[in-house]
Amino acid sequence: MSDRLDRSWPPPTPYDLHRSLSVLGRGPYDPAFHAERDGTLWRATRTPQGAATLRLVPGDRIHATAWGPGAAWVLESLPALLGAADDPDAFAPRHRLVAEALRRHGGLRLIRTGLVLESLIPSILEQRVTTHEAYRAWRLLLRRFGEPAPGPGSGSPDLRGMPELYVMPEPRVFARIPSWEWHRAGVDGQRSSAVLRAVRLARRLEEATTMELPEAIARLRAVPGVGPWTAAETLQRSNGAPDAITVGDLHLPGIIGYALTGARGADDARMLELLAPYAGQRYRAARLILLTGRAPARRTPRMPRMDIARL
Repeated sequence: MSDRLDRSWPPPTPYDLHRSLSVLGRGPYDPAFHAERDGTLWRATRTPQGAATLRLVPGDRIHATAWGPGAAWVLESLPALLGAADDPDAFAPRHRLVAEALRRHGGLRLIRTGLVLESLIPSILEQRVTTHEAYRAWRLLLRRFGEPAPGPGSGSPDLRGMPELYVMPEPRVFARIPSWEWHRAGVDGQRSSAVLRAVRLARRLEEATTMELPEAIARLRAVPGVGPWTAAETLQRSNGAPDAITVGDLHLPGIIGYALTGARGADDARMLELLAPYAGQRYRAARLILLTGRAPARRTPRMPRMDIARL
């Protein structure tokens, strides 16, 4: 049983709660994130003060309810999580497609969790594999080594609507996961080693939330196995960094290139050239472009799924 804390926040107009926070979900069955049909969002997280569960109900005011040792921390951080520190007015569209996306999705805000490890670890798991494989690994690791998310006590009306959530393991728990459990989750040695190096440096990595983007990227990339792709994917969520554009992605350059020019085959260099007019806001520009759904038809087979647990 956990004490309940509440807070409400007046969102800007327009504001899209689900689209803004959807980047925190790692697939439809993420044990740490759940979206309900009525727009309510649930999130399980590990804060500096301990585990917490957060429920967000949309409306004229976003109503937040939290449980657990970290409840006060998540409610104090609520405005940043919901995008209060984001400045969408700093963005100026340079393409008609982007301008239309901004008009349609003006409620998008870049959120800031203020937590590095909870985005870094699943980003490492997503390296060089299909999203299906990465989501499965994240799900298995949380359910096996995480802890049930705190919530209301038995008999509370809040308990009836609460999904089954799990909080990410503490760094010391990750450090003790044996090699065969990584294998069972489908995580190869390169990725598991990168996670283990990251959790040993957890305190130093969490300091990146207070840094400017270049320094934060350098801090994360100092960990062997964390490259520019992983650093950007992490800082987009932990820091709400509007210029943290993802490079090294298998699909993103081709989508950006096709959406903005109609040409296929763009690489990272071409993508960065096309996004140069959005310097300082390249991640936001990419998010808006992806929301248009404009992408080239697939000509090559999908990346094959590889379940190393069967080897």
